[in-house]
Amino acid sequence: MVTPRPVVLVHGAWHGGWCFAALQHALDELGVPSYAPDLPGHGASTAPLTDLHGDARAVTALLAQLDEPAVLVGHSYGGGVTTQAAEWHGEVAHLVYLAAFALLEGESIRGSLRNFPPEEVALSAAMVPRDDGTTVLDPVLGPPALYGDCPPAVVAAAVARWSPQPHAAMNQAVTGSPLGRRASIVAPVNACATDRLRDVRASTLGRCRSGHLRPDRAPPEAALLRMPFPRNEDEGRADARFPLGLGTGRRPRAGGGPGETGREPA
Repeated sequence: MVTPRPVVLVHGAWHGGWCFAALQHALDELGVPSYAPDLPGHGASTAPLTDLHGDARAVTALLAQLDEPAVLVGHSYGGGVTTQAAEWHGEVAHLVYLAAFALLEGESIRGSLRNFPPEEVALSAAMVPRDDGTTVLDPVLGPPALYGDCPPAVVAAAVARWSPQPHAAMNQAVTGSPLGRRASIVAPVNACATDRLRDVRASTLGRCRSGHLRPDRAPPEAALLRMPFPRNEDEGRADARFPLGLGTGRRPRAGGGPGETGREPA
């Protein structure tokens, strides 16, 4: 019998797990268990804000509580977090970069952008630096850069939940890489310039027809929920109910799974 893999959804900068509500509802309807943690200091988290490695430690702690390897999905800045978490935890079934930064070892979010030709990015104009080392988003300039044609009521609800983002997290390098791992990139059609740039390091499985983020709509209806993940040869065939390949013929594992050489966080 094929059962679904757990999916861990990691949000991007200024957001929280709340932005995945629609996606989690879609996964629920497929019978796929999902988790959307708030990174420290974001959403409902009462923990202090931290850097990228601190965010990755929080995700690693969640992965350690699961009883099998998860599909780890990072959105935007969350792609850097998931790369680092996978490096430390090791046992991750698949990495999915949803309009996300797929950083190479030694790269940071900001540093990776300097490696590409300069392009105007609307989100940059919306970022407002503060004296405490964080940035916030301008409530007028931010929504058009992030949410595309989201209804105004949805935008207003999202803006009310934005949180500051530590500037240091954008400058901290990852010690891992998606290279050599089971990884997929999904990017939207009408993406901002950074989305197009992030796409170059892996084959794009699909393109969701939305903005950088749609809190009111599950972006995977055209991408995540229809794309088959590569599977281990010793696993059962994917069930038609799980078109992403989220299903796995679960059975007792005789030894180490893929990626079990990951190092523990320092």
